[in-house]
Amino acid sequence: MTVVNDISDGRILKRSKRYNTIKLVAGLGETFLGWLYLLIIVLGGFTATVERWAYSITSNPYLALLVLAAVIGIVELILMIPLSLYIDYILEHKYELSSLTLKSYWWEKSKEVFVAVVIGAPVLIVFYYFLTTVVHWWIPVGIFAFFFTVLLGRLAPVLIFPLFYKFVPVENEELEALVRNRCESVGMKVQGVFQFDLSKTTRKANAAFTGIGKSKRILLADNLVDNFSPNEIDAVLAHELGHFKGKHLWKMIVLGTLFTFLGLYVVSMVYSGWSARLGYESMGNLAPLPLLILLLGVYGFVTHPVQNSVSRLYERAADSFSKEMLGGNAAPLVEALERLAELNLADRDPHPVVEFLFHSHPSIEHRIGYLQT
Repeated sequence: MTVVNDISDGRILKRSKRYNTIKLVAGLGETFLGWLYLLIIVLGGFTATVERWAYSITSNPYLALLVLAAVIGIVELILMIPLSLYIDYILEHKYELSSLTLKSYWWEKSKEVFVAVVIGAPVLIVFYYFLTTVVHWWIPVGIFAFFFTVLLGRLAPVLIFPLFYKFVPVENEELEALVRNRCESVGMKVQGVFQFDLSKTTRKANAAFTGIGKSKRILLADNLVDNFSPNEIDAVLAHELGHFKGKHLWKMIVLGTLFTFLGLYVVSMVYSGWSARLGYESMGNLAPLPLLILLLGVYGFVTHPVQNSVSRLYERAADSFSKEMLGGNAAPLVEALERLAELNLADRDPHPVVEFLFHSHPSIEHRIGYLQT
């Protein structure tokens, strides 16, 4: 029996390793192809052509900007359909993780595009305003980014998340009482304890503490409620409360803001010189703007491992808090992590370089090892 289990476990580990490797490589390919696309359309003169066409329609620079963004976005969306379809639908079905039909997949994607447009259009206009009216434009843009992040954190749980999932109060009265008692024990006032239908899109399980101010709430996926024991859910909840107690959300926002300011400053220097070499003397020129997106993307890619390192420290601290809240008993959280790894087909022990570069959480093996020592 032990031999059979070892063989079964070995197959599962190989399967999860293969899934995560394919997903990582495909995701990196999608990112690099997106950068290449932005570079080609600027250097190849496509954006200059679109800019002239946009100004033939309207003399308003902000409307012309939105026309340019729409054309660039639509073309990229069409070009990336095969790879996006493979990553988000075909691969997930191949490894029996997705619950979506092809029709529901396109519906979810259309909602993502809608949200991106609604949020992105005003952000783009504000960004362009500062770019063209303030010499050191990166300063007001960085300030705006901070307040926008806070606002998004406040509104997302009540305005954006419900577009994708149905949120209902947790029906299990004992579970709700447990969650509320745990929250009260750390001084956290929550708007509610909600269950959402994650199973409509995936078999993966999840839980989260989300929101800022009065929108704070505990979110439990139906997959978690249905497949995990009360003790395991309690351990996962205690982990999330560890993030609240340690003010990790605010600390990550501050850290992200610092990196944003630094990135905007560095990019502003590179972009001004780069666009001038291409013959664009005015910061109001629309054609070279995709280079800004490209430079910010590269900067984020290079610096994100640093933020991931901090995030992993906070995850470890939240694990420690969970263990302490459960009276020093690590077993429920270990069991929950084991079950999450199985349901989510997680790579339990990724290569250290992969973990350092791309993982915001320590690997399952590292987390369990840390909890058991």
